[in-house]
Formats: sequence, C-alpha cells, structure tokens
Amino acid sequence: MHRFFLPPERTRTDVVTLSDSDAHHAARVLRVQPGEPVVVLDGAGGELRGQIESVSRTMVTVHVRERIQHPPRAGEITLIQAIAKTRAMDGLLQKSVELGAARVVPLIAERSISQPDDADDKRDKWQTIVTEAAKQCGAVWLTKVEAPQTPAAWLKRQERFDLLLIGSLLDAPQHPRVHFDRFLAEQGRLPRSVAVIIGPEGDFSPAEYAAFKAAGAKSMTLGPLVLRVETAATYCLSLVNYELTAPRT
Repeated sequence: MHRFFLPPERTRTDVVTLSDSDAHHAARVLRVQPGEPVVVLDGAGGELRGQIESVSRTMVTVHVRERIQHPPRAGEITLIQAIAKTRAMDGLLQKSVELGAARVVPLIAERSISQPDDADDKRDKWQTIVTEAAKQCGAVWLTKVEAPQTPAAWLKRQERFDLLLIGSLLDAPQHPRVHFDRFLAEQGRLPRSVAVIIGPEGDFSPAEYAAFKAAGAKSMTLGPLVLRVETAATYCLSLVNYELTAPRT
C-alpha cells in the first residue's frame, strides 16, 4: 500500500486530508482512485489504515478505518554527524531512518567540506529527506533533524545520554560491544539513550576529538579499514540498533 505522512494534529478525524505535496503525488503520480487502500503515518507511533475517499486536482482525502499505536523504540538513538558531501549526507540520512535513529544532529566540523549557508533551509531540506524515507520504509516514528551547528555549540548544550560513543582513528578504541556489556554489568539494564558521533571526510580535528572525550564520549573502533562517512554512519547505527534490540543470552 502507498504510505503518506501527516503530523498528529491533522490525523484526529475519521477523514483526513493529505498535505499538498502528498496530495499532488497521490493524484498526479500514483494516480490513486477512491476505494484504494492506503496508510497514513503520523511520525509519533501512529499508523492509520484506510482508503482513498476522494481525489481532485488539488485535494485527496482518506477515510480512516483502523488506528494502530505502535510502542516506543527500544532505545533512543541520536546520530551526531559531521556534515558530509551532499550525496553522502542525503544517503546517510535515509539510512538513519531505516536503522531507527530518533534524531540527527548535523555538525559543522573544522574539516567539513560542505558548509551550509542557511542552516534553517538546510534543516528543512534534510527533514524532507527523512520524511520521504519514513514513508518509503514504513517508519512509524519520524526521525528529527536539527539545524547544523558547530561541535562547540552542541557541547555547550550539555546533553546527557546513557551511552555516548565516538568513532575514533586517533587512539586505541574498543569494540562497541565492550561499552554495551560494561553498561549492562554496571546498571543491570541496556542503555535507553545512545548517541553516536561520526566525523567528516577528514575526521575530527584533535581539538574537537579531545572536546568530545572530555564530555564523556567513549572511543569505539569501526574496524581495521578507513570507512567513508556514509558507511561509518550506517555501520554504527546498525550495530547500536542490534545491541538495543537483539536478545541477550
């Protein structure tokens, strides 16, 4: 079935109206017809199943037949990602949705090749990418993308996570499983919030890396090879998602 997105405040009635962009896509590209089954996601765990009620050149409505509220994620994963080149950044944003990231914080690092001129405009573009990715893969919890900021600005916020990890090329990092096992042994549970910090094409500068370490980031290895930015992000999100959801024996 085709999937569309509406924010929760627009999904409370039995008949909902698709957004302008989704309505145009549904009517002009997908050519949906009245009676056709569709799914509407609200990005907050809600999945509305229904059927197309009406189609016009400017508006598409959906009659909601069933509402499903999905449970929260097993853990909140935040990807703190130095901005990569355009295609790589777009791709890793899509993968972040597929791999269950709750939030992406883009960083303008010293060695970031891409330097956005308008932070809000860039954030809106990236949010559109993750929304489309959510519709494509059926993610019921929408990934939030923040406006790009410097590492110093993010560190100033002093956010707290159960586990803060950073991909490292500078020292003797440990396998990520070591950090999860240690947390489980000390706390008697798996972490409920995990943040992963990934550097740009040229990695973080020594000063940036030291600042993250001072904030409590634990170094983790991504293997023996130097990975592309989008590969590193995908690897880390896959691993963290596995650690938070796979049963332990």
